[in-house]
Amino acid sequence: MTNELAALSNELAAVVAQAAGKVVAVHARQRFSSSGAFWRPGVIVTAEHSIKREDDIRITAPDGSDASATLVGSDPGTDLAVLRTEAAGAVATPAKADPAPGNLALSIGRSENSGVNATWGIVSAVSGPWRTWRGGRLDRYIRLDLTLYPGSAGALVVNIAGEAVGIATPALSRIAGLAIPAATIDRVVDEILTRGHVARGYLGVGLQPVELPDGRKGLIVLSLASEGPAAKAGVLIGDVLVSIGENPVGDTDEVQTALEPHAVGQSVAATLVRGGAPLRIAIAIGERPRRS
Repeated sequence: MTNELAALSNELAAVVAQAAGKVVAVHARQRFSSSGAFWRPGVIVTAEHSIKREDDIRITAPDGSDASATLVGSDPGTDLAVLRTEAAGAVATPAKADPAPGNLALSIGRSENSGVNATWGIVSAVSGPWRTWRGGRLDRYIRLDLTLYPGSAGALVVNIAGEAVGIATPALSRIAGLAIPAATIDRVVDEILTRGHVARGYLGVGLQPVELPDGRKGLIVLSLASEGPAAKAGVLIGDVLVSIGENPVGDTDEVQTALEPHAVGQSVAATLVRGGAPLRIAIAIGERPRRS
């Protein structure tokens, strides 16, 4: 038993040492630093909620040196921020993995003072696509049963083989820490490097759930943004939106889900009920205004 425990201990230490070469400390808030990971050469991903300033961002690199970083963009919906740096050792992350409940997981972060920090536990739950309370979509819901310290925000989460499961965040769930999945990170990084932010579809309508006489559920239009996509398409206050494309919509979350496969500027068919009669119109999807 002693030999088995020693072997496990050595294996965990080796995984941490391997992953630590990809992990940095990010200094962009008072008191506590956060962690981040090289996702591509010169590109760091970290937790958006830990970025409290856009200027004078520093990182502690894997070799312990201090370097500057610039904020390329962020996405509060998925709690991801993307930084660029010319720090030495700016390499890509390890191979990526899809976890299963019960898999061992390690959270690897870094502090300027104490260096590499590691915690371990298991992946406690995995399910399909999940919308965060901030409005973003994670490709998978990955709940972690391990300790996340203040500096663990943005830490690299890996499995026992050292493969990247995602990035740790305590900010998207009140139940437990989550791993932002690698697939979500890839998608968000691509968009931020392209346009500096994540564009989300927008119809420009205020909606409220209602039930139609035939028992179907829909969303009555209570307000319209002036010159918004829906208004330009001819939607009227009092119309009831019942589907977008082939997707029925009975609540506002379903509207955003139905819009996500479509690019901003793309036309999408919407089915309305107006005066008791069905009406199908095309709406050119707009980009949701960003808060300044």
